[in-house]
Amino acid sequence: MRHRTPRDGADDGTARRPSADDGTARRPSAGDDTAGAPAAQAHAELPEYAERVLDVADLVPPGHVMTYGDVAEWLGDGGPRQVGRVMALYGSAVPWWRVVRSDGTLLPGHELRALARYRDEGTPLRDAARSADGHLPRIDMRRARWDGRTGGPGGSAGPDRGEEAHT
Repeated sequence: MRHRTPRDGADDGTARRPSADDGTARRPSAGDDTAGAPAAQAHAELPEYAERVLDVADLVPPGHVMTYGDVAEWLGDGGPRQVGRVMALYGSAVPWWRVVRSDGTLLPGHELRALARYRDEGTPLRDAARSADGHLPRIDMRRARWDGRTGGPGGSAGPDRGEEAHT
């Protein structure tokens, strides 16, 4: 099992942690204290479910997204809230912006950082209604949603239990 460093609790983006935002993201390894988390946390192994969720988040190709529910269904375990909790606590070690709400709204508190990533990766977006708060676009879920089978690292990915992936 790999070691990952949990977030140190700040949701405002000010916490020091590995960040995919600057292109230097990597998963912390044993003996690594790059996230600024207390040493006891930095060396702790993640729960098995958290590892599995983060592994799926790593598979989502640039320009695509999976919902919290998609990830849970792909794993055959947990639900959207459990996946959301894992992403909130440990998601900074993976491309967190690729695991989203089912309605395509941007993650509150991280809208601008996520939007920059979506634009860089060519993720399909829908224009916001003029009446929408802040006029932020949403993800075009019909076009951006990844089925867990095509376009991922190595050409395909999906459950290795002989089941179809979520579509």
